[in-house]
Amino acid sequence: MATYIFGHTIPDTDSIVGAISLSYLKNHLGEDCVPARQGEVNPETKWVLEKFGFEAPQLKTSYAGEHVYLIDFMERSQSPEDIDDATILGIVDHHKLGDLTTKTPLEMWVRPIGCSNTIVKQMFDYYKVDIPKDLAGMMLCAILSDTVIFKSPTCTKEDTKACKELADIAGIEDYKTVGMEMFIVKSDVLNATPRELVTRDFKDFNMGGNSIGVGQLEVVDLSVFDKMKADLFEDMKKLKEEGGRHSVLLMLTDIMKVGTQLLVVSDEPEKIEHAFNIKLENGEVWLDGVMSRKKQIIPFLEKQFA
Repeated sequence: MATYIFGHTIPDTDSIVGAISLSYLKNHLGEDCVPARQGEVNPETKWVLEKFGFEAPQLKTSYAGEHVYLIDFMERSQSPEDIDDATILGIVDHHKLGDLTTKTPLEMWVRPIGCSNTIVKQMFDYYKVDIPKDLAGMMLCAILSDTVIFKSPTCTKEDTKACKELADIAGIEDYKTVGMEMFIVKSDVLNATPRELVTRDFKDFNMGGNSIGVGQLEVVDLSVFDKMKADLFEDMKKLKEEGGRHSVLLMLTDIMKVGTQLLVVSDEPEKIEHAFNIKLENGEVWLDGVMSRKKQIIPFLEKQFA
């Protein structure tokens, strides 16, 4: 019986590459593991997969009766609907403890660092398993993506160390240039619909019984959104109503200016204002230095909804 390894509902590069890299490691340790994904692959991840010659993991949304490993999440709101009917063998993650529970003991690799693939790299080192060249290149890109090429406050020395070591294995001398190429692909938003953009990197959180959705788009120039903000707001309103959400937030993050234009649609916008000590103007505000949903957005929202 194969064990499936997958990331959160709307996968990003870390969760897709993590499913592949962790499956490779587990298979070399004698476990029969298969990488999977819960949702569609975004443009950045497609670019990474094509660059290093990998296929996307299989799409699978039901796991009842299966053995699974989770990577890059441990929140029920980001899980398959039948996760309670699966056996969770382990979790590899760099987020806070979520609200999932298990019926049996499990393997846990959880660390306060910038990327799940940094942890997988450390697992390869721990078990003394060599990382193939192309897989190392993908893992490198996942770390560069999650740490915003080391600009995110979530980035640690362990992430930069892993990047340097993975770059050596992959034969990539100027890995920051590779990171910029990846973010230029990520910044191409003109051919996507508002719904595709709002949900490209979107996560739901349960905060005090309220469903709060937070999306993020990281680009090299915020001006790409100048003519589409009205459409983004309209779709955020629809997404909020469709999902019965209390609030939907969209982070438009400029990796060059190092900050985020935050768009907000909420039943109680004053709670969002209190969370960040801001004043919304027409549902938006600039947050200087804010790059991380995990570290600079979610903890402040949770305090308001506790």
